[in-house]
Amino acid sequence: MRNIDDLARAITRHAPTSGMEGTSVPRLTLIRANQPSEPVPAVYEASLCLIAQGSKRVSLGEHSVVYDAERYLLVSVDLPLVGHVLEASEDAPYLCCKIDFDQAALADLIVADGRMGPRHDLPALAVYPGDADLIDAACRLVQLLDRPEDIAALAPLIEREILYYLLKGPHGAMLRHMASADSHLGQISRAIAAIRSRFDSHLRIEEIARAAGMSPSSLHAHFKAVTHMTPLDYQKQLRLQEARRLMLVAGANAGSAGFAVGYDSPSQFSREYRRLFGAPPRQDIERLQATERPAMAV
Repeated sequence: MRNIDDLARAITRHAPTSGMEGTSVPRLTLIRANQPSEPVPAVYEASLCLIAQGSKRVSLGEHSVVYDAERYLLVSVDLPLVGHVLEASEDAPYLCCKIDFDQAALADLIVADGRMGPRHDLPALAVYPGDADLIDAACRLVQLLDRPEDIAALAPLIEREILYYLLKGPHGAMLRHMASADSHLGQISRAIAAIRSRFDSHLRIEEIARAAGMSPSSLHAHFKAVTHMTPLDYQKQLRLQEARRLMLVAGANAGSAGFAVGYDSPSQFSREYRRLFGAPPRQDIERLQATERPAMAV
């Protein structure tokens, strides 16, 4: 059975430089950092994050967890988190693989299993002790990058195996709860999907509540309990993070980036950008360009 050192070697082969890269395996992302990072806000998709080397802290509001090669991170819904690489160096870089959930495969496994999680709300962000079966399967998934001709046939089978182990593990009840259409977590998941699909448009709370199948007051209370922010604050974070990406990756200026994500007022965009990222747009982008690309997702 493959172990954490095998996973580290596999990630190193396919992530030779610092940064976050998608791969030819669907829903698999590799992350490397050669030095500790500053705290970086980002929206984390529902996913499993396995660190092969180094450590990281992620925070949701005032709640923080640390994970490393002995503990994996599980995010059950898309959450606005702040990530901070704690341990990384040129000789021992931070190495991580992120596996986004295939929601259709997860739902199929839950139906086949026939059980449902408890009805009360559960934490959507959690860290659990390392699991040898998960590490072995994740290593085999990353190693498919050495054999691209096998990806189409084998990647879905390994992904399904990973989801099966998660459903058997301590977070299984949460994943079943998330898939329940009438659970609060399932409803908040639908609200998040509605916001993300139209984050650059003017959204009304009534529209988001309708998409979630909740009253506006219930949406507000349960959304804040899960994400530690209001629906409109969540939309604001999506806008600002996309504007940051447009400036950093696409070379857009602050005015055009702000307009592209739905801001009519440049001064409001600059003010809210500084509040989230700690510096005005131009200064923040110049700082990022002068340093290594941050591992922004996990």
